[in-house]
Amino acid sequence: MAEAGLTIFDGSHLSDVDVSLPPPPVDTPITGAEVLELAETRASLSLLGFVLPETLNSSAIRRIGVSDTAGFLSKKLDHTDACTHLRNYISAIADELKDDPIAVTILDGGSLNMFLEDEDDFAMLAENLFTDLDVEDTGKISKGEIQSALAHMGIESGVPSVSEYPQLNDILKKHGAAEKEELGQAQFAQLLQHVLQELADSLEKKSVVVVLRSIKLANGSKLRKFLFKERLLDDAVKKITEEKFECNGDQSRATQIKSYLKNHEDDFGLPPSQLPEMTALFDEIFTEVESENDAAESGRDSSVVFLKKILEKIAEKLEANPILYDIQLSQLEEA
Repeated sequence: MAEAGLTIFDGSHLSDVDVSLPPPPVDTPITGAEVLELAETRASLSLLGFVLPETLNSSAIRRIGVSDTAGFLSKKLDHTDACTHLRNYISAIADELKDDPIAVTILDGGSLNMFLEDEDDFAMLAENLFTDLDVEDTGKISKGEIQSALAHMGIESGVPSVSEYPQLNDILKKHGAAEKEELGQAQFAQLLQHVLQELADSLEKKSVVVVLRSIKLANGSKLRKFLFKERLLDDAVKKITEEKFECNGDQSRATQIKSYLKNHEDDFGLPPSQLPEMTALFDEIFTEVESENDAAESGRDSSVVFLKKILEKIAEKLEANPILYDIQLSQLEEA
């Protein structure tokens, strides 16, 4: 899945991954470590060179039933078993991404070239950065402040950090970013131009995939996993009942469930309830089920069935129309 300026890795990119093994030499086994490495390499290629996080790999390994990772890595597999584990592991990686999609942006120098090609835009950018960094208003800043300037620009402007793109460190060293020489605004603008142009050229040759950790996609996958766990449903109904007693039971069962879901959205893998999309989704679903609730029988079993029906409707809506949101912006709005 892709949106403007970003790409969502939700497992769909792995649907066409090659899961075959080359014919092995006669009687030559392949180790579990080699199978996992091959799977991760092929998955990475399908994900635009994105290196899979270790946490994701570990979860995927557990999904294929491997409890002793160290033992599996050294285990020798015949060609048939190796093919099966390769296929299952790639499928498990895709399932992990479906349950918890990763938002990324690909920095390839394009955004930087746009700044550099427009003289007016670049002049304004350099002036604003210089003003922000000249905190003492002396008209001079240290040459080393170029690193702070790049940090101010950030990935929104197409600039990766040194940790995300180690080649940037070499570019900074080449241009004396560690020096204490003081620069005026014109000198700073010239240095910035040289650094950004070299960075853009480098990214054009070798782009970098940067994870946008605050961007999340709710597609109903986590909610569907919750629906298969009867114990969790029972616990939720119990808590809803307790909260109902706390407010003297004046609200309908549907209203109680709606309130509970809003207060415990993380437990169900739901986006923040204050999002306009979630407000519209809740209004639509709970208007629909309110009449069913009035006619429904009371009791724990019927409450579980009713809650499950509501969660299934929400999951269906999210699956059909996933909601993309920024955790940081949502937290600011809530505050």
